Amino acid sequence: MSSALESSEEEEEYVSSEEEEKKKKRKRGGKAGAALKKVKVKVGADGAVAAAGVGAGGKVVVEDGKGKGKELWRAGVKSDLAPGEEVFIRLPKARGDGGVRYEEGVVHPNTLMFLGDLRENNDREWLKVHDADYRQSKKDWDAFVDKMTERIIEVDDTIPELPPKDLTFRIYRDVRFSSDPTPYKTHFSAAWSRTGRKGPYAAYYLQIKPGGSFLGGGLWSPEAAPLAALRRLIDKKAQKLKDVLMAADMRKEFLGGIAKDEGKAVKAFCGMNKENALKTRPKVSEVFH
Repeated sequence: MSSALESSEEEEEYVSSEEEEKKKKRKRGGKAGAALKKVKVKVGADGAVAAAGVGAGGKVVVEDGKGKGKELWRAGVKSDLAPGEEVFIRLPKARGDGGVRYEEGVVHPNTLMFLGDLRENNDREWLKVHDADYRQSKKDWDAFVDKMTERIIEVDDTIPELPPKDLTFRIYRDVRFSSDPTPYKTHFSAAWSRTGRKGPYAAYYLQIKPGGSFLGGGLWSPEAAPLAALRRLIDKKAQKLKDVLMAADMRKEFLGGIAKDEGKAVKAFCGMNKENALKTRPKVSEVFH
């Protein structure tokens, strides 16, 4: 199963709930997706932002009329503003549907477009400005996951009916031990198991992004004891796994339409999972089948 099945420890909530955001917009007197924000900045001689009129740490802050606000740009960002100049910024609305209706069970083209844009602009300032597109895309993804849950339950009665919040992974990346500093994942993903996206059970996993969507299943990073038990089972009953790989639908949908050849099926399956393959053979038995 791909490393894209993220642990819940990597994730955090992105912004306040939709209802809270609506209340804020009503207080400001603005309309959804078109709220006016007042920004007071101070810039240096080179045109870069030097400090903020509100807030600490040299952040440029969007004021809410009460001397409070949230960061929109970092200090050092180039600007053509004069020192202390106040400007009004109208945040962009979410994209129009382009004549394609939003439907449950179908990922809208706008959602993939948003993920593509995020890949090219993977920073906090851009996402804050394009919050309306993010919310619209997340809502579309949640609706798709909700419909997908219904379909999975039809064929697997061990999967419970859970809300999308218990199935979908959040968009934040854990960058603490990574050489990649980008703050966001550039895909949407979800997992279905007996306990949703969390827990020790095998799961169905779905990930979407432009040019890289895929469906998978299995255990991700299991503990030592269940991993050893799984390896012993595969070693003793390898033919059962081979029979699954040889199924016509499996070869057609997942193994590139290969011929009905057991050796080729195993090779294709191993090739799909080489990203996470072990360099040393595990000590299960002396001979592997």
